[in-house]
Amino acid sequence: MDASDGQENAPSAKKSGKTSLLDSGEDFEVLDEEDIDDDLPPLEDAGGGDGDKAENGEMKNADEESEASEQLDEWLDVLGNDQLKKKVLEAGKGRGSRPQKGQNVEINLKTSLMDGTLVEEQHNLSFTLGDGDITQALDLTVQLMEMGEKALIHTDAKYAYGARGSLEPEVPPNTPLSLEVELLEATDAPDVELMLPSQRIALAIRKRERGNVHYQRADYAFAVNSYSIALQITDSNSKVDISPEEEEELLDVKVKCLNNMAASQLKLDHYDAALKSCVSALAHQPDNIKALFRMGKVLALQGEYTKAIQTLRKALKLEPSNKTIHAELSKLVKKHSEQRGAEQAMYKKMLGNPTSSSGIQKSRAKSSWGLSWKWLFGATAVAIGGVALSVVIAARN
Repeated sequence: MDASDGQENAPSAKKSGKTSLLDSGEDFEVLDEEDIDDDLPPLEDAGGGDGDKAENGEMKNADEESEASEQLDEWLDVLGNDQLKKKVLEAGKGRGSRPQKGQNVEINLKTSLMDGTLVEEQHNLSFTLGDGDITQALDLTVQLMEMGEKALIHTDAKYAYGARGSLEPEVPPNTPLSLEVELLEATDAPDVELMLPSQRIALAIRKRERGNVHYQRADYAFAVNSYSIALQITDSNSKVDISPEEEEELLDVKVKCLNNMAASQLKLDHYDAALKSCVSALAHQPDNIKALFRMGKVLALQGEYTKAIQTLRKALKLEPSNKTIHAELSKLVKKHSEQRGAEQAMYKKMLGNPTSSSGIQKSRAKSSWGLSWKWLFGATAVAIGGVALSVVIAARN
């Protein structure tokens, strides 16, 4: 991935204390609200008066309090693998108040190690639910929280900061965490088409930076997802006037996203998708060095050595001092030459070495022609000698 794109932007993303979840290789199910059958309320008598209603209301409240108290004492195994669990500390306003994917939520968060050591405390932390802006543990469990609810979450490192840990907040590698979360607010995300250009650019940059954090953590599928969301923001039609300078800035963010997406797709061995990302980037900026370099790598991995060499030569021509491009091109030229030599040897073997065979035939033809001339000359000499001998004998007689 681009060292400039990833390393420059990762710190700002890490300061937000966010990580992610979206479509990954994990198979898990979270029951939605409509998938859970609520108990039916008790039927009222047709002739019941206010006293009956009050009595029924008291019974209903007692049942709700009993259910809430039971929930307070229970751990919910969110994924069914005992690696992500949630327990209600203070009940919220009911299931109907749960936030939905795509909404902007605001929480108070206290992060601790399992031994109680405080790692970080954040107030009014906001993120888009389901966009991968936060750790997987939070992205999954906040969906199950009610407005005003306080919950305790125990998560394996897999759904927090993983095998690499984190610098901000400071979390060692492979560390399970305890999270105290309070859900404060959930609001619909603003319409991107109605955003001011500056707001739209800032939002796209935040999503791209989040993708860079995922890339550095080797979460390449999540990185692709964040870059895809950023690209949707850059590609959205705007109902607000935008200046040429702002359009150029938005295009620059888009090309960076496409380049970084290609790098992530290469890591996932999705070569066709990576090639498509490079082509899209070059359609906007034909002389983009990074897009040309990654396109050359993709073509080489697909066995298109001639096209790959041409692409890398174009990149090197634009930036002759780039050692990375030069090394990749040299390696590719050598590999292509070795492959051609191996192919020629294989063809000769398949065809029975026709060059040598024809040479032998020509040599044999030349040799037989020489023998024919020698035989003819010898026969002629013998004949002449016989005639001369006959003349001499006749003279003596």
